[in-house]
Amino acid sequence: MNLRAIDLNLLTVLDALLDEAHVSRAAQRVGLSQPAASSALERCRHLFKDRLLERAPGGMQLTPKAQALRAPLKQALASVAAVIGEPEVDLASLSQTVRVRMADHPAVLVARQLHRQLARSAPGVNLVLQPWQGADAALGSLARGDSDLAVSVFPAVGADFRRRPLLREHYVVAMRRGHPAATGFGLECWLAYPHVLVSGRGDIHGPLDDALAGLGLARRVGMVVPSFMMVPPLLADSDLIAMLPSRCVPEDPAQALATFAPPVAVEGFSLHLAWHARRDDDVAVRHVAGLIEGLLAA
Repeated sequence: MNLRAIDLNLLTVLDALLDEAHVSRAAQRVGLSQPAASSALERCRHLFKDRLLERAPGGMQLTPKAQALRAPLKQALASVAAVIGEPEVDLASLSQTVRVRMADHPAVLVARQLHRQLARSAPGVNLVLQPWQGADAALGSLARGDSDLAVSVFPAVGADFRRRPLLREHYVVAMRRGHPAATGFGLECWLAYPHVLVSGRGDIHGPLDDALAGLGLARRVGMVVPSFMMVPPLLADSDLIAMLPSRCVPEDPAQALATFAPPVAVEGFSLHLAWHARRDDDVAVRHVAGLIEGLLAA
């Protein structure tokens, strides 16, 4: 490939487009107008011979090729930054504690690999995974300096914070295999059995209940638990039903659950990584943030 024929600035725009899956937000992030970002997307589509972003219910979604590009694109941009930027700090010389606030499920996804990668790259950096108390509490903790990073759904953050999208998630309905509702599953079956609701604050009413009420429907919440990790064992030997982010469904065949698309439209969500602006120049925090981003965006 002739690199001289390619505007490498496109890669920076493409990185933002793939992170945000939204042209206007990507434009704002890189300081372009919305038409300029749309034009850049079309040029990237031509360059990679792929649609990259496609319309889907609830917004835009990445094509399989775009998903495959995310990690190598970030690595390429990091390499360029290392060549032209300031001299890199010796990560092995760092001695620091980085505190990360996140819910149980993303923590389970990243904890083991995050420890291994830190042990190799920055062995003097200690990691504290803090208990989860909700997105608002996490932002407050970042503002006070009690936490360095937070992983959650952050639809918007103030000017004092930084936010990066990590992944896009969708919901599935889960139940034990052999559940009576699994045969001919539909709206009536779904509402005929008690549901599990996950709430770190102990709420007995969630956004899904508001959506159902708008349709003149209601469900029975038979159990509220504080952790997604508690749900699969509960489903395995009961007639409870849960609506879970797809990555919370166990992949182990021994714990296999029956899953279905929700019988009413339920919008997915983006999981974000956030930090306070005062941490922008903190090498250890930036390094841990990059590792988390690489693990969850992969």
